[in-house]
Amino acid sequence: MSSRRTASLITLGCARNEVDSEELAARLEAAGWQLDDDDPDVVVVNTCGFIESAKKDSIDTLLAAADSGAKVVAAGCMAERYGGQLADALPEASAVLSFDDYTDIGERLDDVVAGKPLVPHNPRDRRTLLPISPVERAAAPKANIPGHGDLPDGVAPASGPRPLRRRLDSGPVASIKLASGCDRRCTFCAIPAFRGAYVSRDPAELVGEAAWLVEQGVREIVLVSENSTSYGKDLGDLRALEKLLPSLAAVEGLQRVRVNYLQPAEVRPGLLTAIAGTEGIAPYFDLSFQHASGGVLRRMRRFGDPRRFLDLLAQIRAEAPEAGVRSNFIVGFPGETEEEFGELVGFLEEARLDVIGIFGYSDEEGTEAASMAGKLDQDVVDQRVTALSELAEELSAQRAEERIGTEVEVLIEEDLGDGGYEGRAAHQGPEVDGSVTVQGIGLVPGQIVRAVVVDAEGVDLIARIKAGP
Repeated sequence: MSSRRTASLITLGCARNEVDSEELAARLEAAGWQLDDDDPDVVVVNTCGFIESAKKDSIDTLLAAADSGAKVVAAGCMAERYGGQLADALPEASAVLSFDDYTDIGERLDDVVAGKPLVPHNPRDRRTLLPISPVERAAAPKANIPGHGDLPDGVAPASGPRPLRRRLDSGPVASIKLASGCDRRCTFCAIPAFRGAYVSRDPAELVGEAAWLVEQGVREIVLVSENSTSYGKDLGDLRALEKLLPSLAAVEGLQRVRVNYLQPAEVRPGLLTAIAGTEGIAPYFDLSFQHASGGVLRRMRRFGDPRRFLDLLAQIRAEAPEAGVRSNFIVGFPGETEEEFGELVGFLEEARLDVIGIFGYSDEEGTEAASMAGKLDQDVVDQRVTALSELAEELSAQRAEERIGTEVEVLIEEDLGDGGYEGRAAHQGPEVDGSVTVQGIGLVPGQIVRAVVVDAEGVDLIARIKAGP
């Protein structure tokens, strides 16, 4: 075996996977591997297994990576969820790894390069992975392994069972995992089956990791987990998150802290105030409503109704009038009546959300909803998705227009050239909530500037630097 062992990491799915990949990258480096996207010995694909489209994307990416001539290893949620079934269905992959393999990822890849067979795990929660057809293989895109650029020096401090982290992005924004797993049992969601029970990280470790990220050039951190409002429950402290936020905001050099994935039923008054009123914490509420009809929510094994949700939004805006609020909604859940769909429409028309994600329901194997009666015809689901998506686009654009004339603090992320810069205001989460284009001179990524919104294009804003103090 060559003394120079090289690997490429491809990350699919959510921000939690991105953090996992940075931890894998550091473990690989500690084991003597180098990251190299040009001619890697092994391509590790950190897959997503959340919904059917994500699984298809994972399969396509694995097949494309195999086409590159490198050995291919499947990791991440899809690999954890299906284990041996994925290995059988995808012989192009040299190995299928579980989360338990992450600690010894360097040794696992050594075995792959040496041609040693790795027996894939058999998940406790058995699922059925459909065979990958020749048509799917032929339709998979050709290899296109994205580059990461030069990696900054440094290794993150201990973070629980996976102590290393290597940044794969030089931008001024990075995510930190609050916790792993989920204890909720929503009837449409399979995540608890393969991510396991909710486990919070130690607050001191989170503050230490934030300080390290600042040393790497990060100015905004985004706290992620399957459910951030559950943070601290397993530590015996229901107020752990609202206590943690001021400690993170106090980290020297950190400009902004953002919290993602909030359960509306668990947004307590103290937590609401901590997010809306703590300097350095973005007044940003990523609320997992999923629907608005009380009947549908009960079948989802969730809580709430239009009035309770609107009351929560009123409380948020009473404390932070310019707060950003985004949410996702599932349309066409089993048994959803025209009246219940109408409740959702009416809620959205009143809610004034900044960003609205719409997803059509589809059965997710192994979930309670998959065996429910009252399934809607796909045509009906598609019609409702189209109608609600069009409404959501219109409502989000109206909300953006309401911000014209207001002052925003923009974290500059990219120099667009010709005096234009792209960044995000406090009410805009990374990648999913639109951006702000600012005209200026001499601005640099990582800088926060005050600007006045002068126009809006959809959810995107156009602003000019504020003159004077």
